[in-house]
Amino acid sequence: MKTGNRMQVAAIATIVVALTGCDVEKTKDGDVALPQYEVSKTREGDVTLPEYKVTTPDVTVDRKEVEVEVPTVATEKRTVTVPDIDVTTADEKKAGR
Repeated sequence: MKTGNRMQVAAIATIVVALTGCDVEKTKDGDVALPQYEVSKTREGDVTLPEYKVTTPDVTVDRKEVEVEVPTVATEKRTVTVPDIDVTTADEKKAGR
């Protein structure tokens, strides 16, 4: 698997865990007292919205081959320590797993 693909998989996995790994339970009701206002109309209104004719640009996307200089990178295998993450979801915690 290429490094770019690994990064995408890791990012997607992180988002999935963040969105599905939590269990939210409301433990206390909130209380909000908003101010009240009285508004009175001082005159009648008439609204005529402006009209616009918009001409958008035409955009053409194509491909062409060009020769460019690119750096090359040599790789080697090494043993490194990486994080090992174990996630226990809220549902699993409630079930005692």
